[in-house]
Parts: sequence; C-alpha cells; structure tokens
Amino acid sequence: MAVDFSQELKDLRATMDSVRGVIDLARLEAQIQRLEEEAAQPNLWDDQEKAQQVTSDLSRAKAEYDRIAGMDSRIEDLEVLVEMAQEAHEGGGQDAEATFAEAERELESLKKAVGELEVRTLLSGEYDERAAVVTIRAGAGGVDAADFAEMLMRMYLRWAERHGYPTKVLDTSYAEEAGLKSATFEVDAPYAYGHLSVEGGTHRLVRISPFDNQGRRQTSFAAVEVIPLIESTDHIEIPENELKVDVFRSSGPGGQSVNTTDSAVRMTHIPTGIVVSMQNEKSQIQNRAAALRVMQSRLLLLKKAEEAAAKKEMAGDVKASWGDQMRSYVLHPYQMVKDLRTEYEVGNTSAVFDGDIDGFIEAGIRWRRGLERTAQEEAARA
Repeated sequence: MAVDFSQELKDLRATMDSVRGVIDLARLEAQIQRLEEEAAQPNLWDDQEKAQQVTSDLSRAKAEYDRIAGMDSRIEDLEVLVEMAQEAHEGGGQDAEATFAEAERELESLKKAVGELEVRTLLSGEYDERAAVVTIRAGAGGVDAADFAEMLMRMYLRWAERHGYPTKVLDTSYAEEAGLKSATFEVDAPYAYGHLSVEGGTHRLVRISPFDNQGRRQTSFAAVEVIPLIESTDHIEIPENELKVDVFRSSGPGGQSVNTTDSAVRMTHIPTGIVVSMQNEKSQIQNRAAALRVMQSRLLLLKKAEEAAAKKEMAGDVKASWGDQMRSYVLHPYQMVKDLRTEYEVGNTSAVFDGDIDGFIEAGIRWRRGLERTAQEEAARA
C-alpha cells in the first residue's frame, strides 16, 4: 500500500478543523434560519426583486453549509472504505486491490474538495465576497491578440459554467477580422471577485498563427481586469447630525405666501460641503423634503464616483505587452500554461482553455495570502 491513508486522513481532519475555525457554522445556521423565515412570509413575492434575492441567498447559504457538513461525512466514509480494504488485504481477499484503488480515487477527490474549502478561508478581503465584473482587452499582437481575447473570455465563461455560476455579458466590441477588441461580463456568485481577482493582469499566448499564411509563430497579449460588483442603492440615508438646515425668506416673484414667510431652505451636508437650496414650494416642510431628495441624489452620484475611482485603483494599470505578463499560454513548440508568479503549470492546454483553471486560481490565492503575511510580518518587525 503506497498511500499512507492514516496520515492523509489525519491531515484532512486537521484542514477541516481550520476551515470550521474560519467559517462560522453557527452563524451560517442562523443566516439560513433567518432567510427561511423571510422566504415563508406570505407577502414575499409582492416585491419580486427582493423575493428572488432572498431565495437565491437561501439556496447559496444552504449549499455552503451542506458542502462543509458533507465533507466530514465523506471523510468518515473514506475511513470505513480503507478499513474494509485493509481487512480484505489481511484476509487474502481478491477485492482488496480494487477497494484500495477506490479509496485512493476518493482520497484524491476529497483532497481537492477540502483544498477548495481551505482556499475559501483565505478570501478575507473587503470585497472578496462580491460578484465580479471581468473585462478582457486585446493587447499587442494584432488579429492574434483579438482572437486570444475571445479565447480567454470563453475560458472564464466555461469556468463559471463548470461551477454553476450565472454570468451576464455586459459589452462586446468585435475586432474587424476575428476575435474581440474588448469584452466585459459579470460573474454573479459569492466570492467570484475573491477568486477571479488573482486572474487580473497580462496574459501571453505563443502559437503558430492561424492568420499568418506563412505559418509563423506569433506572440500576442491580452489584458484581464477584474473588479468587484459594488452594490449601490437608489436611496442614501443621511444622519441628521450631518445636515445643517437654514431657513430664509424666498426671493423673486411668487404667490401669496412665498415671499411673506421663511419658507425657503438651504441644506448643507457637513462632511462633503454639498449645498442644496430650495424655495419653489409653498411651505418650509415641502421645501425641506424637496431639498433632502436632491441632496440624496447628489450624494448617491458622489458615492458612485468614489466607487468608480476605487474600482479603477483596484484594477490597476494593465498594459498587455512585453515585460509585464503574469501567465503564458504556449501552444508551440510545446504545450504548457504557466503562471509566472506562482510557478504553477499545466501541460493540458485544451483543458485550461475549456475552463479548467481552478488550480491556477487556488495557487494564486495562496501566493497572494503569502505576500500579505510577509508584509504583515515585516510591518510588525519595523
């Protein structure tokens, strides 16, 4: 028996203990109970958008809970299978070898599943839980780069499809001869940003160009930009202590009461200095309400502008050219996909372009977490 099942099972249990230490199952149970109560309300579907959000959140929370709870059951089943194989081996049973082989296959499957759960615990950034918006742009390399951009888009959409994540293509700009100048799509799933954020950067393709009639080797580039889908509302709550309200008498032509009472309102948002004046309504109450609506709209626009600036900063400046690539896809003279940051590499390029990129994503998340830990340790020593 080449595999040390005893040690492997011990390692799996230790990893699951650390996963449970980060993912609070009690909190998850409480969330499921709350969502189930909301879903049971008779008037839930009066607001279809909210109802869909509740049922979607409930489905995802249950799936995550079942995934973690089910892992313990799978480890116990594997332990039983190993015991059966050992007993058959000691008793000289003919099926011992087949049972050990089955146990090895289940062990590999379990290690992959537990590893994915462990990676989830490393996603603790402010926006990691959010959905993701991915933009791919063709870089240097002409028509080959445009074709490469389309290959990458299909790769990520297939990855999302493999995981059952809903996607929505938001924008596509087609190149003249073939492929895409750029494309933007949304991956609407919890932690989509946390996972895909490590895919941001310059990707390089080396192959015999299908667009070159002389069959020459071509190097082309594409830029991948990943940003979180920042939620915004159509209403901004403003604490009373952040508002300064002055009243004054309206000026200019008006009706019977407009110019004779202090009905006009000047509202100042103290943190931002935004000022809104309103005097068109007849009463101070009406002008105050109108000013508040305008102030809320102004603050919403300001919030969106700040979010856009934050997204741009997170996305960084990706040039898509020589010297700054983070991953190479080589189809000629050999076949290999290699991440230049993590050294993770795969020889099956067809599988990668068909969406099998979990290994790259996991390696990228662990690499990023390692950099964060190093930076924290250096800061602590300073």
